[in-house]
Amino acid sequence: MWRRLQIPVLAVVLVAGGGVSASAELLDGVQVASLAQPQSDEAAPEETAKRVVARVDLSDQTMHVYVDEQLSHVFTVSSGRGSYRTPTGRWNAEWLSPRHRSRKYNNAPMPWSVFYYRGYAVHGTNDIKRLGQPASHGCIRLHPDNAKTFYKLVHTNGKHNTLISIVR
Repeated sequence: MWRRLQIPVLAVVLVAGGGVSASAELLDGVQVASLAQPQSDEAAPEETAKRVVARVDLSDQTMHVYVDEQLSHVFTVSSGRGSYRTPTGRWNAEWLSPRHRSRKYNNAPMPWSVFYYRGYAVHGTNDIKRLGQPASHGCIRLHPDNAKTFYKLVHTNGKHNTLISIVR
């Protein structure tokens, strides 16, 4: 005659740096175990995000992009012309818009926009022949391919990990 044993279920949960969930249980005298990564919609852990610094030099119309203190890219830019001055200072990225259009300037396209201060942004331009000289209403313009590269760096690593520094 068979006798059914009541054996308690053993469960172990390990949580360390992203954690792995492990469990084991005895079923009819046989130990069954499973090991699974937790499912999460959260962004990558803080440790994997890199620090992105964009240093825009208005005197030579360039933007040097550093990722974790290593020079990653050098882009030619266009900054503010005439009375449309580009403000100098240091800001974290505030918000992103991949297909932005200017409400202020005739719905002008501003692809791959990274906004940093009072409506100013680093963004792509179709007026690529004027890159390397002041030509904007104060924003930092890039070739669309370069703007997309910068946008993706900011999106991947986080606005709070991105610093935009503009100097004369």
